[in-house]
Amino acid sequence: MSGNVPASTRTLRVLTFLATQPGPVPMERIASAVDLPRSSAYHLLKAMIAEGYVVHLPEDKRYGLGVAAFEIGSAYLRHDPLERLARPVLTQLVAEVGHTAHLGVLHGRELVYLLKEQPPRPVTLVTDVGVRLPATLTASGRALLAALPPAQVRALFPDPESFVRRTGKGPQTLTQLRRVLADERRQGFADEDSQITDGVASVAAAVLDHAGHPVASIGVTFRSEAVPVAYRPALARRTAAAAETLSRRLRP
Repeated sequence: MSGNVPASTRTLRVLTFLATQPGPVPMERIASAVDLPRSSAYHLLKAMIAEGYVVHLPEDKRYGLGVAAFEIGSAYLRHDPLERLARPVLTQLVAEVGHTAHLGVLHGRELVYLLKEQPPRPVTLVTDVGVRLPATLTASGRALLAALPPAQVRALFPDPESFVRRTGKGPQTLTQLRRVLADERRQGFADEDSQITDGVASVAAAVLDHAGHPVASIGVTFRSEAVPVAYRPALARRTAAAAETLSRRLRP
């Protein structure tokens, strides 16, 4: 059957299969899932790697989704359905906490802001709609990274050149990032202070689809002096509750 299937169809089947997996998988599983001979699967994966849709993890002998695949997924999520469902959730969150709230999605190694809701007297922030920031330095970005399989995080940040430095704070290596993500995974939310802008902090939580995959994040940003450190976990828990509300709205 595989000999009569167009290459474009085989490519889409590979992408669909990888998207349903919890993490990178061996080539043999891919070949079996899409009904391809091992040699054909190898050449197809090689072409997809060259275009950025698949990444090869040689140490593990596994393949996962590449940055280009994440960009396509992010583009879909930037369309109206997600924004329509999220807007009332953000509006309610801002009314309760009195700080600016955002909806963001991963775009490769960056966090892209899709929505921004502000209180009556907002502060000036760099986190505006359409702005892209390093996912490793933003609470919204790390909330999403913490929900990804570790191998996928490694695929996105394979070397020190993958990391961006802004204020001198935040993870700058994969080891540091893994440690931060593990801590934030345990506490149930991500947080940062002055890693993007000096004197500005944020907390965030991931929005998950029906399969538990992170599709977006909700974050709250504020001046560091406006919220004492002792009160930030409570603010983060309210943010996480908003993220869970949106997660339920997205599920069929």
